[in-house]
Amino acid sequence: MTVATAFSNYSYVLSGLFVGLLVGMTGVGGGSLMTPLLILLFGVHPAAAVGTDLLFAASTKTVGTVVHGVAGTIDWRLVGLLALGSVPAAIGALFVLSMLDLDGKAARQVITFALSGVLFLTSVSLLCANRVRHRFASPVSRLKPETGNLLTVLLGILMGLLVTSTSVGAGAIGVTALLLLHPTMPIARVVGSDIAHAVPLTLVAGLGHWLLGSVEWTLLATLLIGSIPGIVVGSYLANRIPAGTVRVVLALVLIVVSAKLLLS
Repeated sequence: MTVATAFSNYSYVLSGLFVGLLVGMTGVGGGSLMTPLLILLFGVHPAAAVGTDLLFAASTKTVGTVVHGVAGTIDWRLVGLLALGSVPAAIGALFVLSMLDLDGKAARQVITFALSGVLFLTSVSLLCANRVRHRFASPVSRLKPETGNLLTVLLGILMGLLVTSTSVGAGAIGVTALLLLHPTMPIARVVGSDIAHAVPLTLVAGLGHWLLGSVEWTLLATLLIGSIPGIVVGSYLANRIPAGTVRVVLALVLIVVSAKLLLS
């Protein structure tokens, strides 16, 4: 192993640890930070960064789902409604991607532009989630159950398209929208359901990217070495560090990253 390779692997482990800490503390930051890190810091092709991060998310959020399942903070009916929209949407997005040259310059530009836009939306969600929830909680609570279910399925479709094409959207955007659509549901149950839904979505999307040849397996394994202990430590720190402060800092970082991607 060369010095450059050893340094690169060491950096990947540290990146996984850093992202794992944030995910453990806030529930947000997996795709939002890992994919831009791979593109901007390590020069990974955007398509490979998205595909690798999807399976990275599937692995880490499976652990989170087990924890939330044991705690009883998952609404499986809500998970099913989201998956009803997101899984078919992911398959459709993969079909469109299969017709593109993912290694080409055009695909690189499209994925980078889409990622930049979704990162900006994620930062807005982090900063404005509480205000949006308080502003619209009353009118949304008066919706018929059937309408709420339909909107949840439509949200799943949107998440399926965003996550499959950029690996971002299942965290802050999903949680913010779910809190708006289901204002009476406890926040912990919304977060747990969002994490559980992310598993089949990212798994289907990630396996699809693997079939398209846009997954770096060695890179994935190296990232997981750092992220798994990071999530454990982050979860331990979650109640000891002000989550609001971390979310604001994360939102500001995502705005900078979004601009950097757009200008790269």
